[in-house]
Amino acid sequence: MSDFNESEKAAIYRVIAERRDMRHFLPDPVSPELLARLLQAAHLAPSVGYMQPWRFIRIADRALRHQIHALVEAERIATACALAEREDEFMRLKVEGILECGELLVVALANGREQHVFGRRTLPEMDLASASCAIQNLWLAARAEGLGMGWVSLFDPAKLAQLLEMPPGASPIAVLCLGYVEAFYPRPMLEMEHWADRIPLETLVFEDRWKN
Repeated sequence: MSDFNESEKAAIYRVIAERRDMRHFLPDPVSPELLARLLQAAHLAPSVGYMQPWRFIRIADRALRHQIHALVEAERIATACALAEREDEFMRLKVEGILECGELLVVALANGREQHVFGRRTLPEMDLASASCAIQNLWLAARAEGLGMGWVSLFDPAKLAQLLEMPPGASPIAVLCLGYVEAFYPRPMLEMEHWADRIPLETLVFEDRWKN
């Protein structure tokens, strides 16, 4: 029997359905108390072997924000070139809100992860999977609090690690734009921009064996 009543269960499903990858932000600050609450939600994520590989860097320095933005812009241009026939279409997309959002976080995988063998001997990438769970926790908690969040992955990891003085073995996996928004997108932005559509669930669920 569930420990949650119907309204509590409905709220969980609603926040999952209404989570959006946001790119448009208001400059309003996020209170330290709220940010701490969101990071605590992230830290409650599951992790393989209880390794807790996530590390969060809050970017408070405005000049550093601009340097991160420059790294993202360089990769945005390189990505556009790699997309060939969709280059112009991609360049019209807004892919980040680094300079506008109230808070900017960088999520990284900790150094020394090779010491964690439990659950990773044949699947070493489970450190990334675990950190992704933390990011999703933060995303859902932010949505419930009325804050938008956008996951930016357009950057050179080595250059960002150097910029943030990460130790050898640590690796950045996400730049997170977090803050208040004028409105949440009614549908995922890339659907609205006709970049892609959600794949029907029934084509992704198999039974017993992989179905082509």
